[in-house]
Amino acid sequence: MKIGLAADHGGYELKNVMRDFLIARGHHITDFGAYALNNQDDYPDFVIPLAKMLAEKQLDRGIAICGSGVGVSVAANKVPGIRAALINDHFSAHQGVEDDDLNMLCLGGRVTGSEAAKELVIAFLEARFTAEERHVRRLGKVKALEMGGSELAE
Repeated sequence: MKIGLAADHGGYELKNVMRDFLIARGHHITDFGAYALNNQDDYPDFVIPLAKMLAEKQLDRGIAICGSGVGVSVAANKVPGIRAALINDHFSAHQGVEDDDLNMLCLGGRVTGSEAAKELVIAFLEARFTAEERHVRRLGKVKALEMGGSELAE
């Protein structure tokens, strides 16, 4: 699987652990940085290029990490086609993909331990979108909003 990783200083250490973990599992990794620990860096500088490449389908999935996971989630979801979520539990890691076609997992480097993060990442990567009619319908409403629609279908 082609996976993109991005992190600011708050997620730098966990990103490096995840990169090595995923490479050992046979995945192709594109690392969007940070490439050095710099407490003055800004998460959008790393997560937006990842999100754009993911939206262009040049990657299969994305993983973004900041201190809490909130900032990278907010930034990534500004890119049309990205469905990013801060995930802290196993159920949401796979259910987000199965029901909501989640394509970017967001983690908090200061709140999620590396072993827990590995379990969440495995659940996220092994899950597949079910494409059930109700899920497709709901995602269609989300896509309409992304495309500038202001009203939801009844």
